[in-house]
Amino acid sequence: MGGRISRQSRPRSRFPLGATFIINSDFFERFSFFVTAGALIIYCINFLRWDVRVTAAIYHTFVALCYLTPILGAIIADSWLGKFKTILYLSIVYITGQAVLTVSSINDLTDHNQDGSPDNVAVHTALSMVGLILIAFGTGGIKPCVSAFGADQFEDDQFAIKNRFRHRSKEFPKRKHWLDWASDKYDKRLIAQIKMVLRVLFLYIPLPMFWAVFDQQGSRWTLQATAMNGDFGFQIQPEQMQIVKPILIFIIIPVADYLVYPLIKKCKLNFTPLKKMTVGMFLGSMAFVAAALVQVQIDKTYQVSPAAGQTQIKLINLGAVPATVRFQPQLQSVEVAPNEATGYLTFETSKLQSLDIISATLNKTEHLELLERQRFTLAFKQRPTDISSTWVEDNITSKPANRESLVRFINNLPLTANVVMDNIRFGKLYPLSVSNYSILPNPSWPYIISASTALTYCVVSSKILEYGVAYTISLDDCFASILKVTYFEDILPSKVHMAWQIPQYFLLTCAEVLFSVTGLEFSYSQAPSNMKSVLQAGWLLTVAVGNIIVLIVAGVSAIQQQWAEYVLFAALLLVVCIIFAIMASFYTYIDPNEIEAQFSKEEKEEDKKDQDTNEKEAEAHSQL
Repeated sequence: MGGRISRQSRPRSRFPLGATFIINSDFFERFSFFVTAGALIIYCINFLRWDVRVTAAIYHTFVALCYLTPILGAIIADSWLGKFKTILYLSIVYITGQAVLTVSSINDLTDHNQDGSPDNVAVHTALSMVGLILIAFGTGGIKPCVSAFGADQFEDDQFAIKNRFRHRSKEFPKRKHWLDWASDKYDKRLIAQIKMVLRVLFLYIPLPMFWAVFDQQGSRWTLQATAMNGDFGFQIQPEQMQIVKPILIFIIIPVADYLVYPLIKKCKLNFTPLKKMTVGMFLGSMAFVAAALVQVQIDKTYQVSPAAGQTQIKLINLGAVPATVRFQPQLQSVEVAPNEATGYLTFETSKLQSLDIISATLNKTEHLELLERQRFTLAFKQRPTDISSTWVEDNITSKPANRESLVRFINNLPLTANVVMDNIRFGKLYPLSVSNYSILPNPSWPYIISASTALTYCVVSSKILEYGVAYTISLDDCFASILKVTYFEDILPSKVHMAWQIPQYFLLTCAEVLFSVTGLEFSYSQAPSNMKSVLQAGWLLTVAVGNIIVLIVAGVSAIQQQWAEYVLFAALLLVVCIIFAIMASFYTYIDPNEIEAQFSKEEKEEDKKDQDTNEKEAEAHSQL
């Protein structure tokens, strides 16, 4: 066999081991990134107690930085460390960032009084920012874009603009393309390759608007989910709704490849890549229209806070018989059943002077001097000889943050009671007095409520409370050490189910498949083989610019309603979609391989001519 391995005995080629490590590394890097980005919004709001708009700005700044740093990673790889060392060293930076971010979320780090909340939020904020910055810089070396700076082959005096303006006089012949002015210094193949890349990069100009819409699923849509009901038989957290997207991707891509696209082709429709991207933009716009419709329904569930000149009053009947409350002068009468409460009733403050509580044969008049823009709770009960009542100013007018509920207690027992809910102490409550609201960080599990008086000690396990609700819990009775309580909802639970977000996720996922997958495929098919990294860098840059657009629009917009902001972004993307469709209509598809093959053929013919010339010259020289 002469040392050769026969076909039968030749070992099978295996999948490269290095490629396996790269795939695994990229999978876990993407897993780490999306888990961090998905939980970032909730972490900033619930733990760091930041404003919603500030949190959204931090999120999009972080994402933009993550998609800008691949350029830095490429510079380091190409100019200094090389690909392997860049990935290795920046992986350490990445891991350090995750570790710092993890440490920043440990509330016990500064929770010296052990009340469950950090005492020095500034420390946690500083650590969080350091962690996010390290992650953003680390991901620049981890993303599969180390070759993004393949464009380093071009020096400062190369995209040919200098010669274009130097040779404007009539004595120089005109060129078909401004890059042709570099033909005196660079070969035609390189110039043709750059032309191919620039034709695609020109189409990238409108693309950031799509990413401005797309990446809001991690910020605005997560915030939207915090105001929705996540009961699927088990509790779904707002950030966990994003798992719908990868599930839909696994379904949509095969359906599109094996059913939709072949059916379109069978119908002899010319569904080109640029047309797919245009449809993807349109579906992205429709996804935000769907989000706006959901937001309108959510807004309807919000309780209306008192406006200027208004006061709101909630009635709670703690007695055993019905009662009637008449608001004077002759505003309205409200029937309140035993152990029941009304919603907040709205009145014009200046017209509300007094009210009468009528229960059985007893009557009590309350003279009112209430403040406008305030909410109050009036709790009352009939006693054998009179009607007792208490007024409470309610300082809660909006839903608690996600994963939290608010609880306060009203003592309906005849004796002073010391109230504790697990390790949360509400202090001593006199009969018919009300405690302040306290936060329940995890309302989905039962708490032990205990009330101790001078004569008794009673306990009861609380019911499973709902997220985003403010409760008033009445301590009604104690029998055989079992505490009897009644729950009143001051801030109502979310009624709109998270499942209503699925249509908008479906539309956006379809948009991603049509836009992102097709866009990369189109870009690579239209670029020369040695410059695909340039397009990868340009593509990632559009993602970064898209997130910057979100920051700009959110910063200058005076829109207060979230649904209106969704409509604004939907309209902007629709306009950009039309612009992109017009640009795409003028694009002519090419085959870079054929163009390069033609150059190769011409170069071979020129080499052959040179060789023939050299041979003739050599022959002539030998004859001499």
